[in-house]
Amino acid sequence: MQRPDSPLSIPLARRTILQGSTFLPLAPVMAGEALATTAPSGKSLARPGDFAPMARVYLDSGTMHPVPLPAKASVDAYLQSRAEMREWSSHDVEVRIKSAFARLINAAPEDLAFVQSTTAGEQSIVDALDLPAAGGSVVTDTLHFFGSFWLYDQLAKQGVDVRWLRPRDGRIDPAAYEKAIGPDTRLVSLSLVSTYNGFEHDLKRVCEIAHAHGALVYADIIHAAGTVPIDVKASGVDFAASASYKWLMGDFGLGFLYVRPDRLARLKRKRFGYYQLDGFTPHVYPFDPPGDTIADMTPRADAEGMFAGGTHSHAVMAQLDWSLARLLELGVENIMAHRQPMLRRLHEALPAKGYEVVTPQDCRSPLFTCAFLDAHKRLSEPLSRAGVAVTLSRNRFRICPSWFNSMDDIERLIDALPTA
Repeated sequence: MQRPDSPLSIPLARRTILQGSTFLPLAPVMAGEALATTAPSGKSLARPGDFAPMARVYLDSGTMHPVPLPAKASVDAYLQSRAEMREWSSHDVEVRIKSAFARLINAAPEDLAFVQSTTAGEQSIVDALDLPAAGGSVVTDTLHFFGSFWLYDQLAKQGVDVRWLRPRDGRIDPAAYEKAIGPDTRLVSLSLVSTYNGFEHDLKRVCEIAHAHGALVYADIIHAAGTVPIDVKASGVDFAASASYKWLMGDFGLGFLYVRPDRLARLKRKRFGYYQLDGFTPHVYPFDPPGDTIADMTPRADAEGMFAGGTHSHAVMAQLDWSLARLLELGVENIMAHRQPMLRRLHEALPAKGYEVVTPQDCRSPLFTCAFLDAHKRLSEPLSRAGVAVTLSRNRFRICPSWFNSMDDIERLIDALPTA
């Protein structure tokens, strides 16, 4: 099941899939290299052939990103190799995509483990901290992913002191965390970029506050990875997780969990899988060396050694092999520069039409949200008629431009929205 971005998220567009596309691999991108210039704000950063023609103007990439055609071709090539039972080096692809994602967030590849989803990554951290058995408090805020509300509500019912912070003017001041975090706090959990309104935390400051009290920090980075600069080393964050089907242009079922390496010793391994092992010598099969145990097993000393489970999606790995390289080629700073004029235009135009903007004006993330009573009921028809797709919820709507969008798309949306 996909991670929704509201209980009433209803996608208004369906991509048109082109058959027979050809995979054109990217040239290698050196560390620190990015696309030299951005396109003018009235144009898209996409190249011809990057995306299939779409049925509508798609401004809902925060729910799920369109799959680039070369990434689809990469998956097709993988599936063809499976159909023909030809060799396909999963190890080489795994090394490439871990290295690419590590570059995106300034981590080391060995500090990453594959997870099924962002939620799975967050749950893994909660388990590894032995909550609720270990006791102590958890501090979080209501700009965090609403799917995590259930997790912390259940921890509270099991005896954990869960302290919720609420936003003021669409943001959470680090001072609120300073007030809520105490010597008993075990975990601070937040979304680096809020799925609700795009607010971006001062992660470095929150980590400084938490670490001064001995607490650890988990960040949901699903709306940050690939959209805003992330430096996990500079921020000091202890854990971070992201799925791949949004801004990483992957698909459902595969994401990344970052673990700060000097925190591994503080974690408890709660799940056990073969992929955690660095060494395995059985003593039960014919011709095995003798031994006093059924097998000699040595876990890896990295993030996978703590969190790896069973197999993970090779098809999504093939997809990310193209998509992450493309993100690095474009450069996050260039992607931000491309969309900022679109966001400024929305901040200017939507209040003038009577809409209540709940995204702080200085936000640099690609999520722009308005509170609007009965939004889904009142806006579905006019937006559908105009051929525009955004995130529509019960009492709010969210606009999420990506690097393939242009100012023309924003103007079409503005024209389509009735006066509030």
